[in-house]
Amino acid sequence: MEKKKVVVGMSGGVDSSVAAYLLKEQGYDVIGITMQVWQEDNDFSEREGGCCSLSAVEDARRVAQKLDIPFYVFNFRKSFKEKVIDYFVQEYIDGKTPNPCIACNKYLKFDELLMKARGIGAEYVATGHYAKIEERDGRHLLIRADDDKKDQTYALYNFTQDQLAHTLMPCGDYTKDKIREIAKEIGLAVHNKKDSEEICFIHDNDHGRYIKEARPKEVKPGNFVDEKGNIVGRHKGIVYYTIGQRKGLGLALGKPVFVIDINPRTNEVVIGSEEKIFKTDLIAKDINFIPFEKLEGEMEVQAKVRYAAKPAKAKIYPLKDGKVKVSFEDKQRAITKGQSVVFYDGNIVVGGGVIESLA
Repeated sequence: MEKKKVVVGMSGGVDSSVAAYLLKEQGYDVIGITMQVWQEDNDFSEREGGCCSLSAVEDARRVAQKLDIPFYVFNFRKSFKEKVIDYFVQEYIDGKTPNPCIACNKYLKFDELLMKARGIGAEYVATGHYAKIEERDGRHLLIRADDDKKDQTYALYNFTQDQLAHTLMPCGDYTKDKIREIAKEIGLAVHNKKDSEEICFIHDNDHGRYIKEARPKEVKPGNFVDEKGNIVGRHKGIVYYTIGQRKGLGLALGKPVFVIDINPRTNEVVIGSEEKIFKTDLIAKDINFIPFEKLEGEMEVQAKVRYAAKPAKAKIYPLKDGKVKVSFEDKQRAITKGQSVVFYDGNIVVGGGVIESLA
């Protein structure tokens, strides 16, 4: 019987490295691929450990050599710039706070990489994400990982049924500690490599600086205003701020204040008390559902409005234009335009969408 071929997206980190090992042990014909997304040959060359760095490519190459699997670097520069970097920059200029990892997963890892994999005769793509895929009643489902602290399903809600049917995520059945233990046992040098937590294409994690350098004419100082429109200070550009932010405002008003709104039309950042950033209702767009094609009526779910949040009780309602209204039972902190809201039914990912506005 011919082995099924799988392309593993190898970032040079411990998770994707062990994913490749586990799949080879399961009898798959494994090919290692690193997605080249950095924009210039010298980009990120001084950076340690990031999933886009040049050193990460060499780490992935060494792992592939250790595992005795073929390894290639595929050029995704153009797509990454258009679908991730340009989107990221424009969203901030528009007063929103985007999630570039969600865009990368949607457009590159499980779309373009899958197409490339099929082009070389592979049936599956695989990554080191902490999530699980199961087939139930003829439908593929995305399931939360066994390691709740590392679960990454929040960033994966855009899967189509075809993509789920051709994706493998072997790390979802393990804890992070166990993955590191496996890596150490088989002699992988990356077994103790730190996780990459910052934005992969911004080497110093200063997104404001990055956007200002990319679009200098569109990042301008403006006014901090209170809820009544009174000017209380000057800001250095709306791209430096996000809803709920308290630190780094440079305001001395004798009391704690938080960013409660960002107005790109007037170039103003609105500040107020902490209670003003707690809300219950939102409208989400660009909706994707996984267990079913369309939301036909009201549904009770658990939902989260950011990666690190805990799922909270909510109801979702279909709207005529394909959007959904989300009403939380309890107020949620800093619901932010541009971030995603993701819905769960227990451990099953129901779907999600991009937060368009408060409702």
